[in-house]
Amino acid sequence: MTDTVSAAVYGFPPREVIETPRGAVQTAPTVPGAQPLEGLADASLDAFVILAPAGAVERRYVLAQALRTLKPGGRLSVAAPKDRGGLRLKKELSGFGCTIGEDARRHHRICVTLRPEAPTGLTDALAEGAPRRIDGEGLWTQPGVFSWDRLDTGTALLMQALPAFSGAGADLGCGIGVLAHQVLASPKVTKLALVDIDRRALDAAQRNVDDARVSFSHADIRLGLPELSNLDFVVSNPPFHEGGGEDKALGQAFIRGAAALLKKGGVLWLVANRHLPYEAVLADHFARVRPVVDQEGFKVLEAVK
Repeated sequence: MTDTVSAAVYGFPPREVIETPRGAVQTAPTVPGAQPLEGLADASLDAFVILAPAGAVERRYVLAQALRTLKPGGRLSVAAPKDRGGLRLKKELSGFGCTIGEDARRHHRICVTLRPEAPTGLTDALAEGAPRRIDGEGLWTQPGVFSWDRLDTGTALLMQALPAFSGAGADLGCGIGVLAHQVLASPKVTKLALVDIDRRALDAAQRNVDDARVSFSHADIRLGLPELSNLDFVVSNPPFHEGGGEDKALGQAFIRGAAALLKKGGVLWLVANRHLPYEAVLADHFARVRPVVDQEGFKVLEAVK
């Protein structure tokens, strides 16, 4: 971080809710190219603006990191939708020893405070939200990552259905690397690109997947992956929520992205909630689509380009 940076922002707070200082450095882990929040120096910033995450552990971790990076007297402005943590913001910031001014605007709660000389409770909040191993001995993960503390049902069903692959492939939305272990069990797999928009997930995957055949990419699949092409296979459990609401277009973008990466005859293996309307876009981009599993509210589909 350069000496000219005096402010930071986490996420994209709505302009009509909270003002972000000009030149603020982006720190959200779901923004490729953002400055890692953990890498900001202690007591180095004059201002920090946050669109707070919904998860309580993740949110307290982000608030604690922001307070750590602010100079004493530095201004912290935090907003969150009322039904996604906004009603808890004042209490959580008070727990760090802050004196808060609170406002409400466009279904958001906004809290503003000046960093106290000696905030309380930062160490505990930072430890609680930091990377950890599942059950102490399992895979590395971190609060805030998708299904961070358990194997989700969709991924489990996809793992059960996957064949042994060969050639070069990709896991789009790889998370902490759970699927990668199964894919790489086949010695015929020559390359596997793990791609995710969440830097925390990729950081965990890099600790969890130690294999020379693997590459890692912090990227937004909707913007394309020019470094990948002519793949033999793609596996994916695509997200379908953004900003707290369901967004069917996310999974549809993953399907289009997979089709762009695959060579003719290449195959996509996809898991999704049963109700999501993916069949039409699959039919538009693939020569054959086959339902493989319909169970526990999920569907696993195989699509051949």
